[in-house]
Amino acid sequence: MKIYPVFIPHAGCPHRCLFCAQDRSTDQSEVPVARDVEHWLDRVLPLHGEGEIAFYGGTFSLLPLEEQERYLTTARRFVASGRVAGVRISTRPDALDEICVARLKDSGVTTVEIGCQSFNDSVLNEAGRGHAAAESIAAVQRCLGAGLQVGVQLMPGLPGGDFEEALISLRQALALKPSFMRIYPTVVIEGTELATLWRSGEYQAWTLDETVELCAEMLLLCRQADMPVIRLGLQPDSQLEANLLAGPYHPAFGQLVRSRLWRRALFYASTHGKQLCVHPNDLSDALGHRGENRLWLAHADPQVHVTADKAVERGFLRTAGRDLPLNEWSVQGGHYV
Repeated sequence: MKIYPVFIPHAGCPHRCLFCAQDRSTDQSEVPVARDVEHWLDRVLPLHGEGEIAFYGGTFSLLPLEEQERYLTTARRFVASGRVAGVRISTRPDALDEICVARLKDSGVTTVEIGCQSFNDSVLNEAGRGHAAAESIAAVQRCLGAGLQVGVQLMPGLPGGDFEEALISLRQALALKPSFMRIYPTVVIEGTELATLWRSGEYQAWTLDETVELCAEMLLLCRQADMPVIRLGLQPDSQLEANLLAGPYHPAFGQLVRSRLWRRALFYASTHGKQLCVHPNDLSDALGHRGENRLWLAHADPQVHVTADKAVERGFLRTAGRDLPLNEWSVQGGHYV
């Protein structure tokens, strides 16, 4: 689905979480007024479309009610004219009580993205979130019960968290059966409390490679649960990159994660045959970012060759006459960092 993002940096947020620095994470620092949003949408929206207008970067449901209504009234005009299909907001779990959810639904909101970050109370407390996991669970259930599409956002790598916590949080999120997920590994940005902890040595950022490995496992679990993951890693931004101090950031992080699953699959499949085939549209991810999987395979077993074949279904890998889904090959392939 096409998203038309309206960024409202830190607007409505009652807390400054220890990892957050919206003013240093994007080139946009000012909150736009509804009139400017309307002019921008009029320029970028098609005459007829199935996308969503999305209000990101703040806690939309804690904005003053009149401000929320100005934004939503603007968005509804474009929905009514058929230029877009719905409205999406991003908010906090503790900003979605029953009255709020009902109001959002009645105001034309179709999708709510909830920044749960973790389902571990200790991790949430260390991050300064100001809410517990129980509030995240209740918020997801409340929104789903109202008939809204719900996205859950997770942040592996927060202080106090480890790989086990990240996977447990993911399983708890999957048990709620949201509509989709985003996974944003924690990075250290200048101007945050986390940056102070990192400089003092009290916080150690995760490496890129270990985070890719963990997120590959998270992605595999999501795929096994038929759960769409619509974003892996932060959106590349020049302002973010200028203020990034440490952590597993990469402009092609999503491809690195997908390619790690393919690496597992290729490794295991190569024990059955040396000629491996994938669909042409899967070849880039299978070979890896800048061919890293191809180089890895050349070192592990120079006899293995990966080629494209339109006869192979998307998401499948063929070798020795066997066509199996990437997920099945990846499970057998295990972990290889």
